[in-house]
Amino acid sequence: MTQTELYTALKSLGLPVAYGEFTQPTTPPFITYQFSASGDMMADNQNYVDIFGYQVELYTEKKEPATEKMLQDKLKELRLPYSKSETWIESEKMRQVVYEIQILGG
Repeated sequence: MTQTELYTALKSLGLPVAYGEFTQPTTPPFITYQFSASGDMMADNQNYVDIFGYQVELYTEKKEPATEKMLQDKLKELRLPYSKSETWIESEKMRQVVYEIQILGG
């Protein structure tokens, strides 16, 4: 999977999606995603398999289990295992749910 394919898959959920941040104010719920780190598999003193870490972030005004499930179901459909964390951003009055994923070779 490539970054472009990830973007297309996230857009298919019907929510606004941007890489990194939106350039104009956007009303929640919305999704951002961004590269977070590489964790390439190495062998014989070279990068053998490219492994790209991404954060997929869901922003909502309140807890929205159905929206979270929709995103999680999409990640499962794409066969992208994830870890999930959640926080309330007081200054923005928004809930942030972060999904850490890895894409092989993309």
